[in-house]
Amino acid sequence: MSLNRSEKQAVIDEVTGLAAKAQTLVMAEYRGITVADMTKLRSQARDRGVTLSVLKNTLARRAVAGSAFEVVSDQMTGPLIYGFSTDAVAAAKVVADFAKTNDKLVIRCGAFGGKTLDVNGVKQLASIPPKDVLLAMLCGLLMSPISRTAVVLAALAAKKGGGEVAVADEPAAEAAAA
Repeated sequence: MSLNRSEKQAVIDEVTGLAAKAQTLVMAEYRGITVADMTKLRSQARDRGVTLSVLKNTLARRAVAGSAFEVVSDQMTGPLIYGFSTDAVAAAKVVADFAKTNDKLVIRCGAFGGKTLDVNGVKQLASIPPKDVLLAMLCGLLMSPISRTAVVLAALAAKKGGGEVAVADEPAAEAAAA
């Protein structure tokens, strides 16, 4: 069923809006995937905030014209599913994880930061940990020197004080004295 001119424009406007908000675009061939598997993929994508769309390639090219994703417009051929995400790694992670278990989904390419990503680039992007894990790792790195310094100072204080009560045990010592 073909779309009339106003329906095509509505699709272009919707995809242009997605592209304006997104950081990452991942394209994959879906030839041979069952409806049940496609439904499972869409559900996983929705849970992670990724928008998956099956679009006519000409409409997709028009929608990404002038955006950071225009760099992959020459590769928009064949039956493709387009994954847009505002999180830099979410679209790549969803598609790459699903492609591991379903050989019918073939990653074609992607775009991030105005640059084209090949299949290996998409897989590398997918291997980056989620944002909250990266923030936790950063906090751990920032806390490491402080905690090591505290341990060294506590050891020096214990050595100079001849084994006196440590700072952590002061409330217990005050309770015993009372």
